Amino acid sequence: MAVYTEVSAAEARALLRELKLGELTSLKGCSGGIENTNYFASTELDGQAHDYVLTLFERLTFEQLPFYLKLMKHLAQRGIAVPEPMANAKGALVFDLKGKPAAVVNKLRGKSELAPTAEHCAQVGAMLARMHLAGRDFDLQQPNLRALNWWNDTVPVVLPYLTDSQKALMTQELAYQNHVAAQSSYCALPRGPIHADLFRDNVMFETTDGVPLLTGFFDFYFAGIDTWVFDLAVCLNDWCIDLATGVHKAQLAHCLIAAYVAERPLVAAEYALLPAMLRAGALRFWLSRLWDFYLPREASVLQAHDPSHFERVLRHRSTDVLSFDELVQHV
Repeated sequence: MAVYTEVSAAEARALLRELKLGELTSLKGCSGGIENTNYFASTELDGQAHDYVLTLFERLTFEQLPFYLKLMKHLAQRGIAVPEPMANAKGALVFDLKGKPAAVVNKLRGKSELAPTAEHCAQVGAMLARMHLAGRDFDLQQPNLRALNWWNDTVPVVLPYLTDSQKALMTQELAYQNHVAAQSSYCALPRGPIHADLFRDNVMFETTDGVPLLTGFFDFYFAGIDTWVFDLAVCLNDWCIDLATGVHKAQLAHCLIAAYVAERPLVAAEYALLPAMLRAGALRFWLSRLWDFYLPREASVLQAHDPSHFERVLRHRSTDVLSFDELVQHV
């Protein structure tokens, strides 16, 4: 989240009134993340306080946005804890605010857990599997816009900024991922809507008497149709990684995978290609962070992510395949 487009209180108030969400009581720009303009908006309606997230989409178009919002509606209707997009009297979910597509969703309870335990990971794994199953009958189609095609287009853009060692890693990994994607086993992988960005800061928990409870997944604006095992790999690359070193945490990974397969068992090809998808997930986020770091957009509130983190993760993932294979064999 960031603020690229300034929204006044009057502009936000008018949209919230159109959605019949009450009177605006506060509006605050969000600094986390880097893709869209986000504000926390609080309202009062019939004496009750309500909290929402107002988002202006800086890259997604009016034509692309319904996929994400309707997917969130679809998942919420099937019991998956996600923010619900707010509709106006005509049922519209997408609005024009300062010439950009905008949406309002309810704000989830709780806070992100940035130092997850085995219990946090298990709850994420179980909910991720249920989310994948709930999306099977979602009828809209849109590819993962940050998948292989984007990697092939973007690698040449960032290569001039890299050291020789980084260039070698980047080009070798991209060639490997193109090789994997051409295999028949990859093309046959189960797929459907994926979150594609389910990091620690995109999940909320409430804790009571020391016991955590997952209250929701949010920020679906990288979602698309892709392989479910890639989505699982993206989670493992964040929830089950030491943030300081990029080293794999086997116990946390075991808990997350075990909870996932208890809800949706993996097929043989998913086990076989999971190490490759871990590398793919690391490449995807190293590449996007390099792109955002060296080719930034102007924003009044912005916290850029460190690209070197996923470089470290990728280096570990490309050399630690055996230990991960040993882990998943015992799930």
